[in-house]
Amino acid sequence: MGQFDKITVEISVVLGQTMLPIHQLLRMGRGAVIELDSSELDDVVILANDVPVAKGQVVLRGDHVGVSITEVLMKAPTYRRKETVRRVA
Repeated sequence: MGQFDKITVEISVVLGQTMLPIHQLLRMGRGAVIELDSSELDDVVILANDVPVAKGQVVLRGDHVGVSITEVLMKAPTYRRKETVRRVA
């Protein structure tokens, strides 16, 4: 087994968002429709472990729904600074 075989990444696709009071959400039943602030033509945001990594478009092929990546988002790497602890005697 390779060293990367056990790494898991959660991929999410955000189609849109909305604000909804919790009491209204709790009253919704199966099949309820929640209106989003975007349309099917708007870009979607692709997240890897809750971090935006790309943008894309929804693709429909028969009964299948997919996402075509249109832009990869670049993020400058962040480095953690090592802190030295000095003991005072």
